[in-house]
Amino acid sequence: MPKQPLVAPGLAPPNGHFSQATVAGPGRLVFISGMTARRADGTIAGVGDITEQTHQVCRNLAAAVEAAGGTLDDIARVDVYVRDIGDFAAIHEVRRRYFTGEPPASTMVEVSRFVHDDYLIEINAIAVLGGGA
Repeated sequence: MPKQPLVAPGLAPPNGHFSQATVAGPGRLVFISGMTARRADGTIAGVGDITEQTHQVCRNLAAAVEAAGGTLDDIARVDVYVRDIGDFAAIHEVRRRYFTGEPPASTMVEVSRFVHDDYLIEINAIAVLGGGA
């Protein structure tokens, strides 16, 4: 089965050439594009506040994986991009509230810019689902 785009009703439409998430194979892998602090209405949550932005990013990840029939527990890997690596502890404090089972494999790197100056964090993910989507 070729990859298929996935549209999550709780997310704003992409603001570039990418899918919010894609499903490949018989619904087993879900590749979630970088989620930012954009709310469903397109506004940015928590401008200047890494804690609130991380909450919104986690809510967006949940919306994307749930649209594929999974949960945050199905996310096996995340890549985290941040404006300030000094926010590591605050970000992980929030992540612990959402990833309550075994945490996903993770990489975190500091970047110099995002596509919008108000973004402080972006996370992409790969989920592994047990059944079909």
